[in-house]
Amino acid sequence: MDGQNADLGRLFAGALARKDSAAMAALLDAQVDFRGLTPSRSWEACGADAVLDLLLAHWFEDSDEIEELASLETGAIADRRRVAYRFNVHSPDGSFVVEQQAYYTERDGRITWMRVLCSGFRPR
Repeated sequence: MDGQNADLGRLFAGALARKDSAAMAALLDAQVDFRGLTPSRSWEACGADAVLDLLLAHWFEDSDEIEELASLETGAIADRRRVAYRFNVHSPDGSFVVEQQAYYTERDGRITWMRVLCSGFRPR
Protein backbone atom coordinates (compact mmCIF):
# COMPACT_ATOMS: atom_id res chain seq x y z
CA MET A 1 0.00 0.00 0.00
CA ASP A 2 1.27 3.43 -0.79
CA GLY A 3 1.59 6.21 1.75
CA GLN A 4 -1.62 7.94 0.71
CA ASN A 5 -3.70 4.83 1.41
CA ALA A 6 -1.87 4.23 4.68
CA ASP A 7 -3.31 7.56 5.85
CA LEU A 8 -6.96 6.54 5.37
CA GLY A 9 -7.28 5.51 9.02
CA ARG A 10 -5.72 8.76 10.22
CA LEU A 11 -8.06 10.74 7.95
CA PHE A 12 -11.07 8.71 9.13
CA ALA A 13 -10.30 9.32 12.81
CA GLY A 14 -9.82 13.04 12.18
CA ALA A 15 -13.07 13.33 10.21
CA LEU A 16 -14.95 11.44 12.92
CA ALA A 17 -13.45 13.71 15.60
CA ARG A 18 -14.79 16.72 13.67
CA LYS A 19 -18.08 14.93 12.92
CA ASP A 20 -17.40 15.86 9.31
CA SER A 21 -19.86 13.70 7.37
CA ALA A 22 -18.66 14.94 3.96
CA ALA A 23 -15.03 14.05 4.73
CA MET A 24 -16.07 10.66 6.13
CA ALA A 25 -18.23 9.93 3.07
CA ALA A 26 -15.26 10.68 0.81
CA LEU A 27 -13.23 8.01 2.65
CA LEU A 28 -15.89 5.28 2.59
CA ASP A 29 -16.71 3.13 -0.40
CA ALA A 30 -20.37 3.38 -1.42
CA GLN A 31 -20.79 -0.31 -0.46
CA VAL A 32 -18.54 -0.39 2.61
CA ASP A 33 -19.09 -3.45 4.84
CA PHE A 34 -19.09 -2.22 8.44
CA ARG A 35 -19.37 -4.05 11.77
CA GLY A 36 -18.92 -2.50 15.19
CA LEU A 37 -18.98 -3.64 18.78
CA THR A 38 -19.84 -1.33 21.68
CA PRO A 39 -20.25 -2.33 25.33
CA SER A 40 -24.00 -2.81 24.95
CA ARG A 41 -24.45 -4.25 21.46
CA SER A 42 -23.12 -5.14 18.04
CA TRP A 43 -23.82 -3.02 14.98
CA GLU A 44 -23.90 -3.72 11.24
CA ALA A 45 -24.17 -1.36 8.31
CA CYS A 46 -23.67 -1.68 4.58
CA GLY A 47 -23.00 1.40 2.51
CA ALA A 48 -21.49 4.77 3.30
CA ASP A 49 -24.80 6.46 4.16
CA ALA A 50 -25.76 3.74 6.64
CA VAL A 51 -22.32 3.88 8.30
CA LEU A 52 -22.49 7.66 8.62
CA ASP A 53 -25.95 7.44 10.17
CA LEU A 54 -24.75 4.82 12.64
CA LEU A 55 -21.64 6.74 13.70
CA LEU A 56 -23.07 10.26 13.75
CA ALA A 57 -26.59 9.59 15.02
CA HIS A 58 -26.16 6.57 17.30
CA TRP A 59 -22.55 6.37 18.48
CA PHE A 60 -21.94 10.13 18.69
CA GLU A 61 -25.12 12.16 19.03
CA ASP A 62 -25.51 15.86 18.20
CA SER A 63 -25.17 16.71 21.90
CA ASP A 64 -21.83 14.85 22.17
CA GLU A 65 -19.00 17.34 21.68
CA ILE A 66 -15.76 15.64 20.66
CA GLU A 67 -13.33 18.09 22.23
CA GLU A 68 -10.07 16.45 21.23
CA LEU A 69 -8.49 13.63 19.30
CA ALA A 70 -6.30 12.72 22.29
CA SER A 71 -4.31 9.90 20.69
CA LEU A 72 -3.90 8.25 17.31
CA GLU A 73 -1.94 5.20 16.24
CA THR A 74 -1.83 3.50 12.83
CA GLY A 75 -0.30 0.33 11.50
CA ALA A 76 -0.81 -2.71 9.32
CA ILE A 77 -1.44 -6.40 9.78
CA ALA A 78 -0.50 -8.05 6.48
CA ASP A 79 -3.05 -6.67 3.96
CA ARG A 80 -5.23 -5.00 6.63
CA ARG A 81 -4.72 -1.55 8.04
CA ARG A 82 -5.27 -0.61 11.68
CA VAL A 83 -6.10 2.66 13.38
CA ALA A 84 -6.59 3.26 17.11
CA TYR A 85 -7.81 6.57 18.42
CA ARG A 86 -9.03 8.13 21.66
CA PHE A 87 -11.41 11.06 21.95
CA ASN A 88 -12.12 13.37 24.87
CA VAL A 89 -15.86 13.92 24.73
CA HIS A 90 -18.24 16.18 26.62
CA SER A 91 -21.95 15.37 26.70
CA PRO A 92 -24.89 16.54 28.80
CA ASP A 93 -23.97 13.66 31.16
CA GLY A 94 -20.40 14.86 31.78
CA SER A 95 -16.85 14.42 30.46
CA PHE A 96 -15.77 11.12 28.97
CA VAL A 97 -12.99 9.37 27.12
CA VAL A 98 -13.87 7.09 24.19
CA GLU A 99 -11.36 4.76 22.57
CA GLN A 100 -11.86 2.83 19.35
CA GLN A 101 -9.74 0.28 17.53
CA ALA A 102 -10.50 -0.26 13.84
CA TYR A 103 -9.27 -2.65 11.18
CA TYR A 104 -9.99 -1.90 7.56
CA THR A 105 -9.19 -2.72 3.96
CA GLU A 106 -9.21 -0.29 1.09
CA ARG A 107 -9.55 -0.20 -2.65
CA ASP A 108 -9.00 2.79 -4.91
CA GLY A 109 -8.38 5.09 -1.95
CA ARG A 110 -11.61 4.23 -0.09
CA ILE A 111 -12.39 2.03 2.88
CA THR A 112 -14.30 -1.05 1.67
CA TRP A 113 -14.36 -3.16 4.86
CA MET A 114 -14.16 -2.00 8.48
CA ARG A 115 -14.47 -3.57 11.93
CA VAL A 116 -14.48 -1.31 14.99
CA LEU A 117 -14.28 -2.13 18.70
CA CYS A 118 -15.40 0.72 20.97
CA SER A 119 -14.68 1.17 24.70
CA GLY A 120 -17.89 3.10 25.19
CA PHE A 121 -18.09 6.41 27.04
CA ARG A 122 -15.82 6.06 30.09
CA PRO A 123 -15.77 8.75 32.80
CA ARG A 124 -12.85 11.15 32.52
